[in-house]
Amino acid sequence: MTEVLKGVRVVELSTMITASLAGMMLADLGAEVIKIENPQGGDPFRSFRGGQYSPHFAAYNRGKRGVALDLRKPEGLEALKKLLGRADILIENFRTGVMDRLGLADDALKALNPRLIHCSITGFGTSGPYSARPAYDSVGLALSGISSLLLDPENPQTCGPTIPDNATGMFACYGILGALYEREKTGRGRRVELNMMEAAISFMPDPFANHTLLGIKNDPITRVASSHSFAFRCADAKLLAVHLSSQTKFWEGMLIAIGRMDIASNERFKTRDLRINNFLELTRVLADVFVTKPRSEWMPLLEAQDVPYAPIHNIPEVIDDPQVKHLEAFRTLHHPTMGEQLTIRRPVRIDGGHDGSYIAAPTLGQDTVSVLNELGYGEADFKRLRAASVI
Repeated sequence: MTEVLKGVRVVELSTMITASLAGMMLADLGAEVIKIENPQGGDPFRSFRGGQYSPHFAAYNRGKRGVALDLRKPEGLEALKKLLGRADILIENFRTGVMDRLGLADDALKALNPRLIHCSITGFGTSGPYSARPAYDSVGLALSGISSLLLDPENPQTCGPTIPDNATGMFACYGILGALYEREKTGRGRRVELNMMEAAISFMPDPFANHTLLGIKNDPITRVASSHSFAFRCADAKLLAVHLSSQTKFWEGMLIAIGRMDIASNERFKTRDLRINNFLELTRVLADVFVTKPRSEWMPLLEAQDVPYAPIHNIPEVIDDPQVKHLEAFRTLHHPTMGEQLTIRRPVRIDGGHDGSYIAAPTLGQDTVSVLNELGYGEADFKRLRAASVI
């Protein structure tokens, strides 16, 4: 068993990604995570593809028990308080002020459960000029500076995976685990607070170091030029990535592999600094070479010279990659009503294992009765709560 958080109970008041990811990461380590949703529609991520069980929701909510409670009603709030009294961790990503309006400010939570670790996730923090604004991933990308390193200013188009959302969820998990470790020694809960803006900034420390220490003006090419990172289109239209980093042996190995040692003597590319300064020119020279053969011919030549390379996979190709299959990075989950689902295993192995008691993301309110039963609720209570639309 690698469920190192077995016995830890988490209550998650979440929508969308940040808090949901933090909760899922704790669930992957064995914690019991109870996700609370509004009975009227639940987490908005549920309906992203229509219905109530979108791939977006399934991706960020495996391993959890699902409870539907209307927290705007006194009976729903009372049930939540009973849960929090028995919980180790509370995760929420409400806007500033919502917890206060629910009567769950820090003092109230401490009175309810002094051992409770409360993780609060916001877009911009609880104070300051942006604190009342709504925040989503693209907003975090823009304000943190990440977008300036990804977009073509002449043809700006946001693209790629969610970065600030995921980074925030990961940093939240990191803070929670630190507080949980301390509580084992002190018995005291903590408030763990983070926001998407700072998390996104922290996700890319090197551009800020470049700017503050050396005055380097960062743009989308800055990092790839200094790391000698390339993407090439081959003769068969397939794409190939090559990353030479700072070691001369990889630069020389690539030139041997492509049969172009003459490039090393070119005045524009003789030294690493010259190759960085003339990176776009170097890329064009190399692109003219790589386009002459199919990718399947380039890869063994690069591998023979120990050059770091990889085919640029699309998503189905990732799943079918032989190393991915060897690592068993994916597994199939079964949901009793939603069917089979392919999910990503946690990437962390503990004593060689990276599996726990994975379960598929819950349907809305799937575990309401069983969780409330554990709190002492009976059939008469359920009848009353249903009549009042609390559950």
